[in-house]
Amino acid sequence: MGFHERAGFSLSGTPEGGIFRPIVERPNRRKRVARIAGVNIPTNKRVVIALQYIHGIGPTKAREICDKVNIPPQRRVFELTDSEILQIRETIDRDYRVEGDLRREVAMNIKRLMDLGCYRGLRHRRQLPVRGQRTHTNARTRKGKAKPIAGKKKPT
Repeated sequence: MGFHERAGFSLSGTPEGGIFRPIVERPNRRKRVARIAGVNIPTNKRVVIALQYIHGIGPTKAREICDKVNIPPQRRVFELTDSEILQIRETIDRDYRVEGDLRREVAMNIKRLMDLGCYRGLRHRRQLPVRGQRTHTNARTRKGKAKPIAGKKKPT
């Protein structure tokens, strides 16, 4: 048994014999991925944590959804039945605004502020911090990379 076999790779199966191919254990049962609101939910995590992968669902809403569907919070996603996944999907579609709809609404709210010409809208338009943060120093995430000023001497 060579190094590659110990590392989990196989050299056989190709005419050249030099292309690495990962050795994958394939169980008889295919792993099902739960897809809710257009997002693939991770299967090994607890339901409360996995639901937070959906844009617009945080810890509180995830707990609310689990309570409405009567799923214990310590349950894992791969343990859910198809009917429970369907109940979760219907609850989210019925009671919550998530993913595309939420992103669209937020974008429309920002556009409305910009069209009004209010202070917050002007800050969005100029790509400066909106919520009162200082800009003399910091705010680099919002303002972008620092631009050098012509004629300014570097401190020695």
